[in-house]
Amino acid sequence: MKYVMEALRRQEAKEKIPVIRMEIDYELVTLYDALQADDHVQVIKSKERLKQLRKQMIEIENEE
Repeated sequence: MKYVMEALRRQEAKEKIPVIRMEIDYELVTLYDALQADDHVQVIKSKERLKQLRKQMIEIENEE
């Protein structure tokens, strides 16, 4: 049973990868817009969100 649960968890993580990539793309667009608008607050928020998404992606890749 333990191996089945582990396999399901890995499969769910693999399915999250495209979603995380889409979120990264969206956040990069948001960051670009903030840079163009000279919106320092949004730039900081976008950078922090990108760091979080990067961390999630690395965790998923290390589980494989």
